[in-house]
Amino acid sequence: QVQVVESGGGLVQAGGSLRLSCTVFGLRFDDYGMGWFRQAPGKEREAVSCIDWYGLDTKYEDSVKGRFTISRDNAQNTMYLQMNSLKPEDTAMYYCAVDKSGGYYYTDLLAGKFEGYWGQGTQVTVSS
Repeated sequence: QVQVVESGGGLVQAGGSLRLSCTVFGLRFDDYGMGWFRQAPGKEREAVSCIDWYGLDTKYEDSVKGRFTISRDNAQNTMYLQMNSLKPEDTAMYYCAVDKSGGYYYTDLLAGKFEGYWGQGTQVTVSS
């Protein structure tokens, strides 16, 4: 059984930083592309970033480019999202997802057009 567990969220002031972690159990971690997504109250879920099997290719949503960095440690079955220069508009529930296909189709990942294993989310709140 696959389990996806996010952690690292919290309350931070604007301009601050957080690092989210996503640990996956029950599958061969480096066989899957993955991504971070977020959903703010009253808004649709949106992609934040995605990463290929070995961390060699990464993609970012425009509003987080230059501020967020996605990475993964396959030995630890964990993916990360380092978030710097946080803004109030970054406030959302952040979710980690594993693309079940085993491929790395970043256009589909960023569009949310994939079947995935999802975590329960971790809340990020940025105060102004």
